[in-house]
Amino acid sequence: MFQKIKIQCDQLVSKFDTIAAERKELLVKISNYIQSKIAKDEPINLVYVCTHNSRRSHFGQVWAAVAANYYKIPSVFTFSGGTEATAFNPNAINALKTSGFEISTASMESNPTYIVRFGEDESTTCFSKVYDHDVNPTSNFSAIMTCSDAEENCPFIPGVDLRIGTTYDDTKAFDNTPLQDEKYLERSNQIALECLYVFSLIN
Repeated sequence: MFQKIKIQCDQLVSKFDTIAAERKELLVKISNYIQSKIAKDEPINLVYVCTHNSRRSHFGQVWAAVAANYYKIPSVFTFSGGTEATAFNPNAINALKTSGFEISTASMESNPTYIVRFGEDESTTCFSKVYDHDVNPTSNFSAIMTCSDAEENCPFIPGVDLRIGTTYDDTKAFDNTPLQDEKYLERSNQIALECLYVFSLIN
């Protein structure tokens, strides 16, 4: 893992007490799901879902992969999707770069594919897609809803083992404002904190 990301993780794990009790109750359910998969020696598939699959769901995909790596939990596969495809938002990409990720463009269409690297040999692939896109699992997965709109407009997701809503405020509200970069980084860090908390409970 890249040193800058490792240091950020070290700092965040000291802040678990800042997570509200009712929030922890939700996160524990994800931990329990992961633990049950480990007990059965089954792969752990986590799909983070938000309307446009452009900001919060990508943060979830990326930071869950980092958290699994940080706590050395094997066989964790992270994905993201939306109710519609748009593109991975440049402000979200910049927030991840600020945290130490190396992000390269693997394709140049209007909805590019990005390789998001968090270590010399650790990476995840991000692009905007609907939640049932071919690259995402169709069964034996947990759907983690990162925005209230997707939570309300996806009443049914086929093949899901666990569907849970851990919604986050939308950073889009700060686009093209003086607070833009600060708020994107704040949301990225919040999602990172909660992903780390989920994996910290695995034994």
